[in-house]
Amino acid sequence: MTVQLFVPCFIDQLYPQVAYNTIKVLEKAGCTVKYNEQQTCCGQPAFNAGFWGESKDVCTKFVQDFDGSDYIVSPSASCTGFVRNNYGKLFENNAFQSPAKKAANRMFELSEFLVKILNVTDLGANFNGKVTYHDSCAALRECTIKEEPRKLLQAVQGIEMVEMNDTTVCCGFGGSFAVKFDAISVAMADQKIDNALATEAEYIVSTDMSCLMHLDGRINFNGQAIKVLHLADVLASGY
Repeated sequence: MTVQLFVPCFIDQLYPQVAYNTIKVLEKAGCTVKYNEQQTCCGQPAFNAGFWGESKDVCTKFVQDFDGSDYIVSPSASCTGFVRNNYGKLFENNAFQSPAKKAANRMFELSEFLVKILNVTDLGANFNGKVTYHDSCAALRECTIKEEPRKLLQAVQGIEMVEMNDTTVCCGFGGSFAVKFDAISVAMADQKIDNALATEAEYIVSTDMSCLMHLDGRINFNGQAIKVLHLADVLASGY
């Protein structure tokens, strides 16, 4: 199967290893991965800030960049959820509505694509460590992803997985929310980290690097003994 890879802006700029590991995982699952070097953003930041006109321009480019019939796979439930749930609104009663809807229907987050489309849970990964999983709001509420990443993690050799309390509670990032309401955002992150530390896990794993980036900032600020890893980093381990 051929898939088109969409790499979110912050992963491209700050965590490129997540993109490379996503390719490794998809190829391990038997996919041929195509990457359009002209791709940019999915349009979510401008949309969430209220600039729908500017967002539509970016979204139009996204649809053009990912033209075709192949699945679009991304290591981000946040971007996936935005494309899937908002492109219809942006292009309603618009000549671009049909291709935008088709792109939205072809868009999948990495773990749901592996489990639901490819029916793959065991990728032969090997990771020695104790992890706890964080359900991002985008994954859980926008994409209804909950069991898929857990099934993939449970199949990893050598891993010990333990659930933290309030795993479905927001980490406090929320994009611009972290800037506009920084005190609340920091308190929510600290609560999430405390719950993770209580499990004695060595790593917090999630489908969304945006959440992990936020948590990692607080972990480093507080000098706490826990690390963050994207799901793709774990699934690419050992091969």
